[in-house]
Amino acid sequence: MLAEKYDSVCQQIRNACKAAGRDADEVQLLAVSKTRAADEVRQLHDCGQTAFGENYLQEALDKIEALQDLPLEWHFIGPIQSNKTRPIAESFNWVHSVDRLKIARRLSEQRPDALGPLNICLQVNISGEDSKSGCLPEEVPELAREVAALPNIQLRGLMAIPEPETDPARQRATFARVRELMTSLQADLPQLDTLSMGMSGDLEAAIAEGASIVRIGTALFGPRHYPNTSAKPQA
Repeated sequence: MLAEKYDSVCQQIRNACKAAGRDADEVQLLAVSKTRAADEVRQLHDCGQTAFGENYLQEALDKIEALQDLPLEWHFIGPIQSNKTRPIAESFNWVHSVDRLKIARRLSEQRPDALGPLNICLQVNISGEDSKSGCLPEEVPELAREVAALPNIQLRGLMAIPEPETDPARQRATFARVRELMTSLQADLPQLDTLSMGMSGDLEAAIAEGASIVRIGTALFGPRHYPNTSAKPQA
């Protein structure tokens, strides 16, 4: 069942790339494995998936330890508390959810030299929702310049979780704003190459507007059952 869902999502991504006139190799599937068991991650790896996204730190660290025999790429995509930056800096390949300089500085200072630079995306609250993490679009240029200057991390681009929307045209309009913000940043920071945007319900619109990483959970694993009812889905 998991293999069938994986094949279906990969085909959906290929179809979306074709419709957008893009090469399928330009878009990476990030499997959002939060609340899922290590065995499910292992099964998906057996299908060919290597990149996994996690929101909850302790759950993620347990999985990373349990699966250390596999060559996996771990992405932290959840809100970051300043007292939790060290294990993130020490255990992940990517962090998509940096939204303030204090967090970036701590990740920079705490990243072990032996691991090489930590890949960073700035999270943008593109829809201006009070319930969402992320910096406001007008705050991004200054934050990007400051983060890009830090050692031990590499600023790669932007991440966004737009307000839920079912209309494809409106989905595209929101993702277009993220793309345009990225394009404006590239004038001073040409090394930026990553747009982390698009989830199970809007990946086609995200790919049409330039997404390079789509974060897919529900379409791969099915509906989640949160142990804490206050937990807010983010993929």
